[in-house]
Amino acid sequence: MLYIAATGASQNMNALGVHANNLANARTDAFKADLYQARSMQAFGEGLPTRVFALTERPATNFDAGSIQTTNRDLDVAIKNEGWFVVEDAEGKEALSRNGSLKIDESGLLMNSQGQPIMGEGGPILLPLPIEKVEIASNGIITVRPQGAPANAMEEVAQLQLVNPPLTSLTKGEDGLFRNLEGAAFQADVEVELLSGAVEGSNVSPVHELVGMIEMQRQFDMQLKMMKTAEENDRSAAKLLRV
Repeated sequence: MLYIAATGASQNMNALGVHANNLANARTDAFKADLYQARSMQAFGEGLPTRVFALTERPATNFDAGSIQTTNRDLDVAIKNEGWFVVEDAEGKEALSRNGSLKIDESGLLMNSQGQPIMGEGGPILLPLPIEKVEIASNGIITVRPQGAPANAMEEVAQLQLVNPPLTSLTKGEDGLFRNLEGAAFQADVEVELLSGAVEGSNVSPVHELVGMIEMQRQFDMQLKMMKTAEENDRSAAKLLRV
C-alpha cells in the first residue's frame, strides 16, 4: 500500500509538470500541447512480482492546429491545414515547427520568434540587405524589394522548405521541435499552403490545463493520505506484536 501510494504521488507530480508546461506555453506561437497517461506497472525483482507501481508517461502530442491570428505583418505566415516549416535546431540539424512569426537578423538570416533559422531549398535562408519590403507567397516563395528600388522591382530570392510528413513518424523534443523518428530527411511538399499576414497560436486550452492541475493536486493529496494510513496500520500491527 505504501509503495503504490509513494510511486503514485511521485507520478502525480510528473503529470502536474506536463500540465504546467502546457499552461506556460499557452501564448507560445504554434505550440503543441503534450498529452499524458497513467498506468500501473509490475515491479520485478527478487521473489514474485506481487507489487505494482504507478507510471505517468507522455504517449503523444496534440497535433490540432492552433487559432489563426491576423497580424497584417509582412513576415508573419501561417500554415493552412497540414504542413510544417523546416528549421535548424541548436545542433545544426533539421527539425519541424509551425511557428511562422519570422524576423530577419542583422546579417539577413531569416528565423522564427524562437531564434531558429528557417530552412530553404539549399539550407538556412539569407536575404540580401538592405531590404525595403518582403513578401511571402502562399507557396513559400520569398520576394524582396531592395532599399531605394522602384515599387515594382520585386525580386525572387528564396523558397521556404515546406513539408508534410505523416504525424505518426514524428516525435517531439524537449525544445518543442519535431523530428523524424527514423532520422530520415524531410521531403518538400508542394501541396502545403501558407497564409500571409497571420500566425498560428498555441493549441493549449488554459481552462483544461488548470482543471488538470487541480485534479493532479487532489490526487497527490489522496496519495499522501494513503501513506499516512499505511503508517497508522504499521503502528497498530506493531502494538499487536508487543502484546
